[in-house]
Amino acid sequence: MLGEYRIEGRRAAEIAASVERAVGAGELQPGQVLPPMRELAVELGVNANTVAAAYRILRERGVIETAGRRGSRVRAKPATTGRESIRVEAPEGVRDVSNGNPDPALLPPLAPAFAAAAEQNDREPVLYGDAPVDPELARLARAGLDAEGVPDGPLAVASGSLDVIERVLAAHLKPGDTVAVEDPGWGSLLDLVPALGLRTVPVGVDDEGPLADDVRRVLEAGARALIVTDRAQNPTGAAVSATRARALRSVLRGHPETLLIEDDHGHGIVDLPLHPLTGITRHWAFVRSVAKAYGPDLRLAVLTGDPVTVDRVRGRHRLGPGWVSRITQRAVARLWADGVLDTSAVAAAYRARRDLLIDALAERGVEAHGRSGLNVWIPVPDETGAVARLLHAGWAVAPGARFRMGAPPGIRITVATLEENEVGSLANAVAAAVGPSPARRYV
Repeated sequence: MLGEYRIEGRRAAEIAASVERAVGAGELQPGQVLPPMRELAVELGVNANTVAAAYRILRERGVIETAGRRGSRVRAKPATTGRESIRVEAPEGVRDVSNGNPDPALLPPLAPAFAAAAEQNDREPVLYGDAPVDPELARLARAGLDAEGVPDGPLAVASGSLDVIERVLAAHLKPGDTVAVEDPGWGSLLDLVPALGLRTVPVGVDDEGPLADDVRRVLEAGARALIVTDRAQNPTGAAVSATRARALRSVLRGHPETLLIEDDHGHGIVDLPLHPLTGITRHWAFVRSVAKAYGPDLRLAVLTGDPVTVDRVRGRHRLGPGWVSRITQRAVARLWADGVLDTSAVAAAYRARRDLLIDALAERGVEAHGRSGLNVWIPVPDETGAVARLLHAGWAVAPGARFRMGAPPGIRITVATLEENEVGSLANAVAAAVGPSPARRYV
């Protein structure tokens, strides 16, 4: 049934990882049938429940599929959990506060910068073999990173934060390796990790970032990588504080082989200082995208990291898309150089909207979180019921299931376009939908 390959492991996670490694290496082919659970349990000398748990992990990660009496077999499609499909479509007349987008009114005009970049390209066209990173973009990016204490390292450019994270993970990890992720966390990232054949393990998060004790626990248990959102964490709005950064650095010093990835997608829309963790572990990456501050369609993020990591990402990028359009890079450099975005004013606008909603909810006995960024996270006892009742009241919110692994239920509200005169109505609807909740920390 499995040819030469022998599944190994004593624990559910080990058995699942053994299968995933084989799938990633091509030793188990799509459509190949796995042994019945009881048969494999006897072969491995473990309880049948252990094998059942391993198969459940593999199903949830999209590696295998089960068809009743026909047994379990390797899936023919890439692994994905499809969290993007967990959404609420806002019908006509319903206010949509679920989408996570920035306020278009706070985005800078792009036409002058792109016109200047196009004119420069007419004079100095970029050809095959030219440098993949625009020198002026690199200079400005490095100056900004230096000013905020990000360690020195080579630079690369890719098409957004998720693109960078995928390339960094693929550069270092193999199928079956474990990646520690924030829970609640970015739904797209929670889809990406298993799609790469990697295992996700949750790390609790509060308003000050990932919990140091949780990070220590998962690293001691063998997690190979840790992904941290520095500011404007999606969905909770957490931002790594100076105190939490010291605690996390202390943990990482004890695990220098950990691949650390920091995502600072909130740069330009947050008025809290950056407290970077990078530079402690042997391999690290720090990514900063322009999507939230300058426009999602720019599809540009700057990466810095240790020389080995950046070199691997550059090399693989050359074999695929080659480079991110230098016209786009030059336009972004012009936006930065001309200071077209008043980042303090933008951050203040988003903070005011978050604070208005959080304060209004507190007055109604509802706990909410939103220390930075575009969103407010509200723990709820009944997620499905809360989403449905809010939709009936005229508000479309994001179900917490898109962002959770083991964390308690919640809903996410994007405040980016929330008007002051809407806050009271929304707070009333939320209070009616979820009811008062005692103060507690989500983990």
